[in-house]
Amino acid sequence: MNPPRRDAGAPLPPVAPEVLAAAVESLTTRLRGRLDQAVESLANTPVDLAEDGTYGIRCGPDAWVTLAPGPSGTITSPDQARCTCLLSPRCLHRTAALAASPLAAAIPPREPGPSPDRAPYAGPDTDPSPEGAPSAGPGPDRDPSAGLDTARDPSAGPGPDRDPSAGLDTDRDPSAGLHTDLSPERAPSAAAVPSAGPVPPAGRAPSAEGASPAGPVSSAGPALPTDAAPSATTALPGGPAVPTGRAARAVRAVSSAGRVSSAVPGRRPSAAQVRAAGGLWAAASAVLAVGAVAAGAVPQAELLRAAHTARLAGLHRAEGAALAVVRHLRATRDPQGAHRVHRADELVATLRELLLVTHRLKAADPDPDLIGSVPHNHRPDGPLRLYGVCREPVVGPGGAGGVVTHLVDDTGRWYTLRDVGPGGPARARRAGTAHVAVRSFLSDHERLSRGGLVVTGAVVAPDGRLLAERGVRATFAAGRPWADAVPATAAPDRLGSGHAPPLTGCDVRIVAADGDEVLVRVLTGDALGPTVRLAPAHRHPALAHTANLRRLGACPGLEVRVLGRVDPGRVTTLRPVAVGPVPGAATTLRLPQEWQERADLGYDLLADAHFPAGAHCPLPPRVTAADARPVDSPLRRIRDLVELAVTGGRRAAAEPAGDGDRAGHVAALRRGGFATGADLFAALGAVAARRPRDAFGRPARDDQDQYAAQWLATAVYLTGTEAALARGLWHR
Repeated sequence: MNPPRRDAGAPLPPVAPEVLAAAVESLTTRLRGRLDQAVESLANTPVDLAEDGTYGIRCGPDAWVTLAPGPSGTITSPDQARCTCLLSPRCLHRTAALAASPLAAAIPPREPGPSPDRAPYAGPDTDPSPEGAPSAGPGPDRDPSAGLDTARDPSAGPGPDRDPSAGLDTDRDPSAGLHTDLSPERAPSAAAVPSAGPVPPAGRAPSAEGASPAGPVSSAGPALPTDAAPSATTALPGGPAVPTGRAARAVRAVSSAGRVSSAVPGRRPSAAQVRAAGGLWAAASAVLAVGAVAAGAVPQAELLRAAHTARLAGLHRAEGAALAVVRHLRATRDPQGAHRVHRADELVATLRELLLVTHRLKAADPDPDLIGSVPHNHRPDGPLRLYGVCREPVVGPGGAGGVVTHLVDDTGRWYTLRDVGPGGPARARRAGTAHVAVRSFLSDHERLSRGGLVVTGAVVAPDGRLLAERGVRATFAAGRPWADAVPATAAPDRLGSGHAPPLTGCDVRIVAADGDEVLVRVLTGDALGPTVRLAPAHRHPALAHTANLRRLGACPGLEVRVLGRVDPGRVTTLRPVAVGPVPGAATTLRLPQEWQERADLGYDLLADAHFPAGAHCPLPPRVTAADARPVDSPLRRIRDLVELAVTGGRRAAAEPAGDGDRAGHVAALRRGGFATGADLFAALGAVAARRPRDAFGRPARDDQDQYAAQWLATAVYLTGTEAALARGLWHR
């Protein structure tokens, strides 16, 4: 037998959330205080990989931790983690090794169903993880290497040599796994905004001035505003204003669809589900109070324990949101994450989803969408006729890189083909022309993005990724002009099961360059719209985004059609993925015929021959004119405070309230017409700074719930208002 192979950078096997939560709970208070330091010390500790698939970690002179994952490659039982010290299994070494391991999907793999080639289809072959990755459960006729989607969850495959970063699209583009970005089309369900104040004693929600009373309120939680009030805010006794009427309807418009629930419509959650939701709310509120920077292994374990309880109660949506929050917390606190691209808006989106769902569940809201269901792959009825739209490079944390090819069908629904693995920007550049296999069909991403595809027996993940399961057949087909495949008013649709979120498209006129970015005017029929900004999707020199935008910015007056994503933090900024000529425009791009009227900004390099003959493209001038300044929404002030509260905790959110800046921000919001946002901004800072104390100076009561409710009201208002602004700005 060969000796174990030692690897300092080897990934540890994924661990089930309930196993990690039980290990942390078994520690004493003294050991819990040392847990975060112990986890950080294991970052550079060598890992011994044995031939039998076990992992060995030297944690001290007399401490040797052994992790023995099961057939699925995941630690699913406490017996699979052992330590040689005297305190085992309630020792710091074993718990630190489990906490340093990646978090596995909470959904157990299913046995593969019958092949579509031999029997009628009775369901998906696999049950994906919450991140959309297919599980790799054992099965005699399953081909583990087959698959179009290489972005598999680290829990999906056995073997000590598996790299959990392989195939993970951690740049958080909407086509990847569990979506958490804050784009308008991906915002969470928000049928009501929670109040931050006390519940009115009469059992009814308070109404706005001059408005009819709102609907009844459950005694299980704070009041939920309804559509009855026509005004923008509702003043609560002892609490800040919350949006109702038009503001609340804007929030409700950003609900996330596509969740198929097994709950009976109109039936209230059971007592066990209400208790589980209350536990999740308390754990999430504690994380929000301390902030992501201070939310170490112990608060994360409390959240995992509450998520496991929610899973046992059948609250699938809340459980998935809790696991997403823990993953984002780990990414924020990663000791080796200095090179990682972490966006605070992703953590804000997942925490908002968790708090919103649990707030409504613990109030016994009968909406069946709050229960959710286990995500699963589905097979469309009949073959899929798909048309290529564009390619998009992916560069993510952990050295991940690859490409995503976007496709659309005749009904306007979007799908993706992904090839993401270790390699960083260099691999992302090579993957643009790399081969992609759909079972027996072989092609490359460049050809598919400009052509078409006919897929029979297709298997589609919940996020719209095409999977190469058994029985899938693909044939190359002709594409169609870009103007037909991507209309200029391609507004985001409700996210359905098996549909990828659409990219945002519009026609613009170049105004001037502003560094690496470009100022443009949106074309709205015969008139010019507001001035907005185009920013590079990736700034790495190995990719062509920055060079292409500089080339476009040097040709003011050029009209182009752009396709990309609205920046979650700046609603007036679009990060384009591809560009093309505007049909019927005199001054527009002249692209080669083989490009099929599109240029992928990450791969295709624009040259002089691609611009109108004789076009005068001087050096980019300095932008000083007032009409060339992009519109900027005052909502950025609210977003900064919401993100600061999540990353730095309650104390960080209270700081602007004491330095005099809050009054200036509130005034700016009111001048911009966001009166409700101004009230919520002021209230969040006031609640964060409030520390009730008794006559002896001791904390009088814990108002953590009130702070969490106030933050949630502000975050939901921000999501709904930004979604409405984005629809009015980019989708005319």
